[in-house]
Amino acid sequence: EVQLVESGGGLVQPGGSLTLSCAASGFTLSRNWIYWVRQAPGKGLECVSRMSDRGTPWYANSVMGRFTISREDAKNTLYLQMSSLKLDDTARYYCATDCEGTNKGQGTQVTVSS
Repeated sequence: EVQLVESGGGLVQPGGSLTLSCAASGFTLSRNWIYWVRQAPGKGLECVSRMSDRGTPWYANSVMGRFTISREDAKNTLYLQMSSLKLDDTARYYCATDCEGTNKGQGTQVTVSS
């Protein structure tokens, strides 16, 4: 059974930084593609980043140059380093096994506010 547990969210001012974590079980990150998706209030899921099994990253235009995805294989954990945060980055963030949010966990809330 795939279990993904997100953590690391919080309240941050515009321009600030946060690092999210996603601990995976029942699913080996180094053998699969893994995604970060987010859902802002009143909006649908947005796929913001992805890492292939080979470690190749992809970013949505909305976060390119500000977010960095990484993976620690020994801990089977995925990270999303977020910097230069904007008000529009406010959302609940999930890791998932596809851009549609399959197998996503409970998520972690990121609120960007002054």
